[in-house]
Amino acid sequence: MTTRPKITPCLWFDGNAEEAARFYASVLPDVTIDTIVKAPSDNPGGGKEGQVLIVEFTVAGQKFTGLNGGPFFKFNEAVSFQIDVADQAEYDRLTEALSVDPEAEQCGWIKDRFGLSWQLVPRALIEMMSSDNSAKARAASQAMMQMKRLDIAAIRRAFDAA
Repeated sequence: MTTRPKITPCLWFDGNAEEAARFYASVLPDVTIDTIVKAPSDNPGGGKEGQVLIVEFTVAGQKFTGLNGGPFFKFNEAVSFQIDVADQAEYDRLTEALSVDPEAEQCGWIKDRFGLSWQLVPRALIEMMSSDNSAKARAASQAMMQMKRLDIAAIRRAFDAA
């Protein structure tokens, strides 16, 4: 028997939890769809007996539950998922794949077609912003705050110029 984690984030979807899990598996590395549970009876969220109720999936070792709970609750920016991004190419690929609204992007934050917010965080940005040189760290932070989509080279130039 598989040990279940003590805490698993549960994401509330309006009937498209399986679609979302399959989309994330197509875009992100190291994603598995672990379990699909069909509703044993009709439920208050509008789901019918036999329809997908729960999708358990894992992203980079983190377990998630997708619950088809109905139209009652929507995702918002109060919760987002950070992705450690190796370089500009990975940042650009993930932004193109995940972002549904380029106008809503800000400082590496994007929103996907299911309404989930993501933060694409380049490793180089964290290294620059955690520099012991506070002027350089501030310059990197200020450069990043002016961007919708992050340009790691431009942030690096601001960092180096400080």
